[in-house]
Amino acid sequence: MPFCPTTPIRRARAGLLLMLVVTLLGGCVSLPPGSSYPKTITTALAQPETTVFGQQMTQPALEHPGQSGFRLLAAGVDGFLTRAQMINAAERTIDMQYFIFRADDTGRLLTEAVLRAADRGLRVRVLVDDGETIAGDEQLVALDAHPNIEVRSFNPFFYRGHHTAIRALEFALNASRLDYRMHNKLVVVDNAIALVGGRNIGDQYFQIDPDSQMADDDVFSAGPVVKALSATFDEFWNSPLAIPVRALGKAETSDAALAAYRAVLIAHRLQLKADGSDYASRVASGEPLAGMLAGRLPLVWAHAQLVYDSPEKRRVENGDMVGKLMHRPVAAAVSAVQSELLMVTPYFIPGKEGMRLFGDLRQRDVHISILTNSLESSTVLIAQSGYMSYRQPLLATGVEIHEIRSLLGNARGSGQTIGMARFGNYSLHAKLFIFDRRKLFIGSMNFDQRSMHLNTEIGLLIDSPELAQELATRFAAMISPPNSYQVLMLPHTDGQSPRLIWRTAENGKTIDYAEEPSRGFTQRFKVKLLSLLPLDDEL
Repeated sequence: MPFCPTTPIRRARAGLLLMLVVTLLGGCVSLPPGSSYPKTITTALAQPETTVFGQQMTQPALEHPGQSGFRLLAAGVDGFLTRAQMINAAERTIDMQYFIFRADDTGRLLTEAVLRAADRGLRVRVLVDDGETIAGDEQLVALDAHPNIEVRSFNPFFYRGHHTAIRALEFALNASRLDYRMHNKLVVVDNAIALVGGRNIGDQYFQIDPDSQMADDDVFSAGPVVKALSATFDEFWNSPLAIPVRALGKAETSDAALAAYRAVLIAHRLQLKADGSDYASRVASGEPLAGMLAGRLPLVWAHAQLVYDSPEKRRVENGDMVGKLMHRPVAAAVSAVQSELLMVTPYFIPGKEGMRLFGDLRQRDVHISILTNSLESSTVLIAQSGYMSYRQPLLATGVEIHEIRSLLGNARGSGQTIGMARFGNYSLHAKLFIFDRRKLFIGSMNFDQRSMHLNTEIGLLIDSPELAQELATRFAAMISPPNSYQVLMLPHTDGQSPRLIWRTAENGKTIDYAEEPSRGFTQRFKVKLLSLLPLDDEL
């Protein structure tokens, strides 16, 4: 055999793959790797009132007994700015819990802000799910080498690389564990203020990426609900499924790795500045956080119910342990609707439970209007394929269905800047329900089977006609003909089966599409092929 310098590397990779297969087939994966690694039980800051944020919120909370303060953040860039400003102004503790934490422009800026906070002496806890990590994201674990930062991975894979085939093999051999993911999105600072909602950390979720605009919402929260949010973080942080990243790879959490990543973060920030990006100056302006704290952007004080799933949701569902399941109180809120239900959900697979729920509401003549992704705007074709078969049955019961366009006619209510709108890459990611324009849900839970049964989720049910009306106004803007397709079902004619049309407005004229709007034949072919698979329970 001729000499090949890569042969030892190939053999090493083959050996690692063989070891992985043997380990997995050996059945040693009922718990995540690193489960036996020692970890310290920690909890949220006990006296948040000793911090500036805590003091700022004390008097308003006393003036609204039993209520918490809220402000909706619809614009993606406001979600980024508020997070960065909260981290920069924090005094004692930062807790972050996310399904996705990308190492892109905004992700790195927030990571550097976290690192600076730790340098100031703050305690930082970061919990990230391991289901959707891509190359580069793993650099976040380098922060664990800092004495004031601890990073944990929720239900991690054994394999720490990004080779798709190896990762898929591990999933196939251990799907019963790895199919279970933490979908929560939460940041709490000083146990005094928090952001909760549907946004992950990444450029597309903050709507600054021309190639992908994932529209979502956060709700800024203050008052008593924050301590409840912190308690859920503690529950996840101290659960058996939250594994210290040091247990997964010592080299990645070394002082050298931290120093190298610190240099990368600084160089990245300087390059953004040289390229003309104004992120640093916008963060330094203090807005919108300063306005919310000072009352220029007033909070709405209202009663709220925190709803969330326990970290080991499956065991709770199976009756093996006591815990929380959030889809039950959300379903109860839906069932209690008297006149109108407005729903925004990017992935919509109601299943038998959801169809019964909608059927019961329609029997009481409740108006139901749903906004979800169109095939054209969808970024997850497998979820879109599961949704398609529900359209005709829902329309037959009188449910109104709207599908968002990827190129909006206007930006009202979208969270998108006019500059980004022109790229035509808009997609829904928000999860918002409005009950009788008096109460609302905001959180991480999609109206699909995965959110109901396979992922852990978190959200708030807020009793506020003011906030509910604010969302309803935005909802009306988003379902307007220039921004969405209304899906309609034409009745039987000449022995033909009912068929769907997609009605919208272009250049001021109403247009009906007989073929489902998409990005082309290939996308339509893929989604139709996927729709043949019996995957509803996984979607």
